[in-house]
Amino acid sequence: MTTAGQQIMKNPATAAPVPGTTSAKTAGKTFQVLEFLLGREHFAIDLFDVREVVEYTPITQLPNTASCIKGIIDLRGEITTIVDLKDRLHIPIDASRKDEDGRFIVLDEKLTGVKTGILVDDVLAVSTFEEEDVDKTSTAGAEEDDAIVGIIKKRSKDRENEVSELIIWIDIRQAMSIMEKKK
Repeated sequence: MTTAGQQIMKNPATAAPVPGTTSAKTAGKTFQVLEFLLGREHFAIDLFDVREVVEYTPITQLPNTASCIKGIIDLRGEITTIVDLKDRLHIPIDASRKDEDGRFIVLDEKLTGVKTGILVDDVLAVSTFEEEDVDKTSTAGAEEDDAIVGIIKKRSKDRENEVSELIIWIDIRQAMSIMEKKK
């Protein structure tokens, strides 16, 4: 990996659009996501919503902010607000895992209007999936929160057997907009 504060990945211009958008209908049935961990759970967000991924750097806490606002960092001279996605999504905190072991996913500024990053435990991969890999009916239990787009079934080989890993695909735009309303 790279040193703290260095850029790890930039959003490629060739990334496929999200299903359901106008350009996705003309581009085909594939989409790209950035996979990451929050606690023990596997999540993904649309790659077009990501500006870059950076190593952890110390966070300055701000007084009188919502509980999901971790604080701010200086990212190459720009103040960037860091959101604790575990708090926002009500994911239990694992006491054995330290924030310092995590990474920041810096979001596209068009999402929030300000430089914003989300704290995640680890970034796993950029992956391409097809619409058939997404189960949208299994999110019925999360009706009050539109942040969950669906469950992606990632197929892989485990020795001789094919296994499916479940990835919770969230709409980071929706997650951030709901967070703003709850302040």
